[in-house]
Amino acid sequence: MDLRNGKLSLQQAKELDMVQYLAGLGYHPEKIRKDMDYWYLSPLRIEGEPSFKVNRVKNRWFDFGLGKGGNLIDFGLRYFNCTVRELMDKLNAEPRLVQTIERPVFDPGFIKDREQKITVLGEKPLFSYPLINYLHERHIPRMIADQFCCEVTYEMDGRNYYGIGFKNDAGGYEIRNSYVKQSSSPKDITTIGNSTGEVQVFEGFMDFLSWQTMQLQQPVLNTDFVILNGAAFFEKARPIMERHDTIRLWLDRDATGKEYTKFALSLGKNYCDESQLYSKHKDLNDWLTSSSTVQKSQLRQKIDH
Repeated sequence: MDLRNGKLSLQQAKELDMVQYLAGLGYHPEKIRKDMDYWYLSPLRIEGEPSFKVNRVKNRWFDFGLGKGGNLIDFGLRYFNCTVRELMDKLNAEPRLVQTIERPVFDPGFIKDREQKITVLGEKPLFSYPLINYLHERHIPRMIADQFCCEVTYEMDGRNYYGIGFKNDAGGYEIRNSYVKQSSSPKDITTIGNSTGEVQVFEGFMDFLSWQTMQLQQPVLNTDFVILNGAAFFEKARPIMERHDTIRLWLDRDATGKEYTKFALSLGKNYCDESQLYSKHKDLNDWLTSSSTVQKSQLRQKIDH
């Protein structure tokens, strides 16, 4: 890399290899997929499952918990909480920086071959035993799943698979089975409207199905629903949520879910945190699959009121 005055330019800094830069900070991937997607526990927050991805080909990062991403400069500004000038000073303070973290060269043909996407081939009512059994393991009755889900077949990397499909408002699917948690494009939220003044908000559709399961023995509650299909869509969903007088949040109890809940509560009194009901569990479905009959009865009473 050609440096003027022995220093990196801003553009050169943006193109430095993210994977090697993170390694220099002490962060190493938890898993690598397709030889180009490097997954980390996020350096920007505390989490238990890796949701920070670096695409080695594009040399860009994305934190799915924050819903933010970009180049190395974007990362450094967040990581060090500093200005661009301060970050450039940090980068140029390392005399061997360029030699150690220049970007690797990739074959364009390889890139084209490896960047495979999920293509949904078709959908039908839930039928396959492994999927029904998976729902049983998650304590979701089939009669509930049949109302909101379908069985999708999809192609990925030249092979066909199937899973439980939950459709979003843009026509994409959240896909689940015992082995994978995936999404087809386009990624979006799912809304179910009943023209009411109250909305229930869930991070994922399994929690939404869990809520529906807990309602089986209760009178039908007329309410609207927003399923974010990922915490990163919270901001996108806000205009829809805030049309309602009461917004009940059933977000995950991990660091990201707690952050979004705290932020939401700061926005106004119409936001209500319902997650205290499963405070010792990672999410509502985890609570459903492990809680006692007494606890479930308490949740039914709380939801009913």
